[in-house]
Amino acid sequence: MKSHLVYSGSISSFLWIMPLTFLLTLSEGCGLYSFTGASIPPEATSVSVQYFPNKAELIEPTLSAIFTDAMRDQFVNQTNLEMVDRNGDLAIEGEIVGYKTLPVAIQSDQTAALNRLTITVNVRFVNRFEPDKDFEQKFSQFLDYDSEADLSEVQGELVLAITEMLTTDIFNKAVINW
Repeated sequence: MKSHLVYSGSISSFLWIMPLTFLLTLSEGCGLYSFTGASIPPEATSVSVQYFPNKAELIEPTLSAIFTDAMRDQFVNQTNLEMVDRNGDLAIEGEIVGYKTLPVAIQSDQTAALNRLTITVNVRFVNRFEPDKDFEQKFSQFLDYDSEADLSEVQGELVLAITEMLTTDIFNKAVINW
């Protein structure tokens, strides 16, 4: 609904109308909206994010904890939902299924200028109030790093950045419906 505001009165009336207009605009539509653009059913009050075990061929020991904590933080920081241990109104679970580094940007002398770290997670999402939004999907993200750098030296920074990209993608798919 498009609204047009015409001002004809005192500043105090205008200042009273602005917050009212803002509140009415926020309440339009169906679902609960946050400032992040998330569309969550109004009856949903909780979210659960289960631990993501690492089932990749190459295991990075801290990845499961880092990823799970980041996924939980994403929902706590971006919504008003309460984090619960199990059976949230919105429920997320899955596993890390890929963690690999491969050479990319091969040069004329057959050496790689860059290596690529890729992380893939399989995610199952259940929306108790809107089952048509449930999904199971693999999400994958990568970052390139200089081939002369040792993975152990850049791994921490890469894992955090890739995890942030993955959790944003999953959050967007789950509650922003992109």
